[in-house]
Amino acid sequence: MHEGDNLAVTGKLAAGSFDLIYIDPPFNTGRSQARTRITTERDEAGDRTGFQGRRYRTTVVGKSSYADTFDDYMAFLVPRLEEAHRLLKPQGSFFLHLDYREVHYAKVALDQIFGRDSFINEIIWAYDYGARATSRWSPKHDNILWYARDPKHYCFNYDEIDRIPYMAPGLVGAEKAARGKTPTDAWWHTIVSPNGHEKTGYPTQKPLGVLTRIVRVHSRPGDQLLDFFAGSGSFGEAGASLGRDVVLVDESPEAIAVMRRRFANYEAKFVGAGVAEERAPASSTR
Repeated sequence: MHEGDNLAVTGKLAAGSFDLIYIDPPFNTGRSQARTRITTERDEAGDRTGFQGRRYRTTVVGKSSYADTFDDYMAFLVPRLEEAHRLLKPQGSFFLHLDYREVHYAKVALDQIFGRDSFINEIIWAYDYGARATSRWSPKHDNILWYARDPKHYCFNYDEIDRIPYMAPGLVGAEKAARGKTPTDAWWHTIVSPNGHEKTGYPTQKPLGVLTRIVRVHSRPGDQLLDFFAGSGSFGEAGASLGRDVVLVDESPEAIAVMRRRFANYEAKFVGAGVAEERAPASSTR
């Protein structure tokens, strides 16, 4: 796990080192991304009403935020896309996670860097949570672009794809309905629950269910994985829990602090920001 500017860190990594690279860079939303972490306890004079009208008192235990605004977003992103291409093994895959604001510009850039034939899929991650727009259709999906270094040879473990229920099970029969179906390129998955055990409090944290699917299908145990916009470390946890060796990079001390807590029970090495190399107890995140 490296703390530092991702271009500086990845520039020191050898070309062709990674089987799978996933990045979830800032989306250029034009606003500050923030999350507030709270605890609640029963208090009849509290500020919050819960189930069956019970009252609770809220205590703020922490806040996380970063500015998500770029004057020239593609000038920021393109050198990092070029690094991803350089670092991939010959049969490696690259996943870029964005939303509607910049994904079309990013795809044009990736077509130039990887070649148009290397574009394999655009995955739509759809969710249904949060406020609704009143002047347009509410945007409730992200875009994940998948490129293969070699479009004829890449990892796609079909048998590792999780099964999901049929929307009309009566049309396919009992046997197929019980087995379920494989997802398409449109993935329905809830966001990280604000009150769930998975929540770290880090802004823009992505759910393990989405990232575990990517890791399971597009890599093998023992493979080398990289995320150089690591944030809360969700991709690292998805990889490490499945026996992959994951390199994580982020320049935010806040992100590093979250990941230190998250990987306390893994064998993790921390590098950077005055730390030459520090190993945390207990499987494979660095």
